[in-house]
Amino acid sequence: MKSKKLFFAMIPAIFFAMAACVSLTPKKETPKPDIQKYEADVFFETITMTGLSFSHDESQLLVSSDASGVFNAYAVPIDTSPMRQLTHSSSSSIFIKSYFPQDDRIIYSADNHGNERHHIFIQEENGIVQDLTPGSNTSAKFLGFNKDKNAFWITTNERDPKVFDLYRYDTNGYHRKLIFENRGEYEIVDISPDGRFLALMKTLSNTDRDIFLWDAKSPAEPPRSMSLQPGEIKHGVFAFTPDSRKLIFSTNEHSEYDQAWCMDLSSQKTRPIVQTDWDVWFVSFSDNGRYRVTGINRQARTEVIITDQLDKQGKIEIKGLPPGDISQVTFSASASKMAFYLSDDTSPANLYIVDLKTKKPRKLTNNLNPKIDPSHLVSGHDIRYQSFDGLEIPAILYRPYNASRTNPAPGIIYVHGGPGGQCRHGYIPSIQHLVNHGYTVLAVNNRGSTGYGKTFFHLDDKRHGDVDLKDCIWGRRYMEGLDWIAGEKIAILGGSYGGFMVAAALAFEPEAFDVGIDIFGVTNWVRTLKNIPSWWHAFRKSFYDELGDPSIDEERLQKISPLFHAKNIVKPLLVVQGANDPRVLQSESDEIVEAVRKNGVPVEYVLFPDEGHGFLKRANRIKASQSYLRFLDNHLKNKKEKSKHNS
Repeated sequence: MKSKKLFFAMIPAIFFAMAACVSLTPKKETPKPDIQKYEADVFFETITMTGLSFSHDESQLLVSSDASGVFNAYAVPIDTSPMRQLTHSSSSSIFIKSYFPQDDRIIYSADNHGNERHHIFIQEENGIVQDLTPGSNTSAKFLGFNKDKNAFWITTNERDPKVFDLYRYDTNGYHRKLIFENRGEYEIVDISPDGRFLALMKTLSNTDRDIFLWDAKSPAEPPRSMSLQPGEIKHGVFAFTPDSRKLIFSTNEHSEYDQAWCMDLSSQKTRPIVQTDWDVWFVSFSDNGRYRVTGINRQARTEVIITDQLDKQGKIEIKGLPPGDISQVTFSASASKMAFYLSDDTSPANLYIVDLKTKKPRKLTNNLNPKIDPSHLVSGHDIRYQSFDGLEIPAILYRPYNASRTNPAPGIIYVHGGPGGQCRHGYIPSIQHLVNHGYTVLAVNNRGSTGYGKTFFHLDDKRHGDVDLKDCIWGRRYMEGLDWIAGEKIAILGGSYGGFMVAAALAFEPEAFDVGIDIFGVTNWVRTLKNIPSWWHAFRKSFYDELGDPSIDEERLQKISPLFHAKNIVKPLLVVQGANDPRVLQSESDEIVEAVRKNGVPVEYVLFPDEGHGFLKRANRIKASQSYLRFLDNHLKNKKEKSKHNS
């Protein structure tokens, strides 16, 4: 279970190096004078897929794809026949949850243009759609089918906007029954396949999170804590074992990193099952329990280990796969087949299927736009540079092929969302678009980022706009030390928390960067923290520990809010926002734009009326990427004067 420190993250960095600043050095790229420059639409017409479910007869896979320009549900036959579009939304994105276990009905979720009030829908085999969770203020989540496949579970906040209750729905007729009324502000995470045990979590602080277990055989009894040791320990829930006898959970009690442990539900005895010097991100199983899948967040990549628990060899090796990250591993009901996505910096997620007898993979999709020559795309290189206090900051460096001492490239510091997100490897169309047009991108994992241990993760607590911003400024120093970088032309770009970092850089360190691109960034922490969406209420204490409680810490929150210091902004600014964003309200962007315009500074504003916290419609993503490039070309690449920077 990932930390809710990622509240402001949604979507999917660079600086003045001294010789000693680099612990890893990027590889040299071979010059390619004939690199073709592609327009934004070419990168975004690459197909994005997510979600994965086998049909009952194991002949096809259910996925969500933006092939139509908006995410819809598609059936992908495993015999490589053409995929079929099953839903036909032209507005709200549809994200699949599952096929039904005995027929071709599908379950999916959708909100209203990014407002994050997701409902759960059933589409019958004849195409008729039913909303199982109606209500203008309702948000709902699908938890899965039970072991007997005659029922499924959904949580909704219809009774109380602040908490989610659990309902059991019959697979035929969809009659529902309230199973658990959430009176303790718990997060409902998982339910055992037999329906007996409910795994809950309660966030006590941003360093302390406990697991609770509710037993349906004793429904009047309150959930009991399963956190065996007192103290500030973060636990999370991965999964119940298919036999419903054990709970696999995460803990950072014994290490800097999240490890996977197993608890016997009858004896409450625990034991470690995966211990490594990186975070264990997920553990899942095939329905029959034979196969276990473990995901590890290793150096901003996902390492997946698939274990056959009936084989002495243990780990399954899938040979013949290209390099990349495996994700969303899914097994057929018979556990004879396995499907997953494989992606890399230069390749979007493609769908693969594996016969578990032969262990041979077959590629079912080619999602990269055929107009793109893959050799023209750029892979990111892992580097580390020293910040102001000597702390090593991890980052991913994307170097244009033709950047050289005689042809230096302008640079962009790219900041992730969060707080607590992570810049990771993978195909990111907006980054490839910018690099293709000659911009170096340094994707920074400043202190406070996920993936580098709990100490690193908490180094920015209540220090936002200060130490994390300094990490970005020293990233610029690293970049300025590269002889193929135009050191006087470096921008900062980020979304959500990264957008806050952009506005903070321009307001608090006005000469540190030459331009800024703020994508739905927080500019007024007081308002944002007072307006946390109701359905995130269970995590409010964690947010306040991370950032500050507006009821008692308003003075400090105003001090770190760029809006109240906008008079200091003197560098060109582009702001991009979704009108339906429930996390960072449109007013955040409206007001910073108005304030900076009063300074006589060039400001551009792109507002999408049909998007929320992150842009899901292809046409909008293309327009946003075009606006980034046009703004950078006008105000950075083509600028003549040399900027002065803080030392």
